[in-house]
Amino acid sequence: MTTKLTLTIDDSVISVAKKYAKNKGKSLSDIVENYLMTLTTNENQEESISPRILKLMGTIELPEDFDYKKALTSSLTKKYKK
Repeated sequence: MTTKLTLTIDDSVISVAKKYAKNKGKSLSDIVENYLMTLTTNENQEESISPRILKLMGTIELPEDFDYKKALTSSLTKKYKK
């Protein structure tokens, strides 16, 4: 069952959100509904993990002692070093 919901949102936000939804091939209602579902589902989890990250889990294997902060720092240093 679906229920109509009225929201008050700035016009500029609505305009950008509609363009985003159109580019994704979804309705703005679908995007808002999925976002709210994500918010409420994450409340039940101890650690909030992005759905995009959840899709990637298990795709690569890293050593137990892998230091992601060190790897990230190294990558960013290489990227922005002049």
